Amino acid sequence: MRRLATCCCGELTATTHGSPVMVAVCHCRSCQLRTGSVFGVAVLFKSENVRCAGDERTYTRTGDSGHNVTFKFCPSCGTTVYWMPNAYPDLTAIGLGCFEDPSGLEPDKVVYGHLRHSWVTVQAG
Repeated sequence: MRRLATCCCGELTATTHGSPVMVAVCHCRSCQLRTGSVFGVAVLFKSENVRCAGDERTYTRTGDSGHNVTFKFCPSCGTTVYWMPNAYPDLTAIGLGCFEDPSGLEPDKVVYGHLRHSWVTVQAG
């Protein structure tokens, strides 16, 4: 299966082939800051199954796990489309909301659930 993910303005894209390795909802404070929401959702694919195109900017930070994560975002609209978690060097994560068609990409893992806001209910797996 082929899927296309884009930024808001369409200049930065990620095209995936095959099924994701996992779809994870993350409640860590870093994901909250990155998304401006109460959690982030990462769809992780084997990096060999992801092709990225367009102008991008990079931001690297240390995650709550202690591992670095390198984010790729559009310099025009600011959307973070994909990122590379050093803890999983062979995987590329793509934001669920960036996919043109996110059907069938339900979360199967919850990360940092202990940091979940008390009013948020998410079912995974």
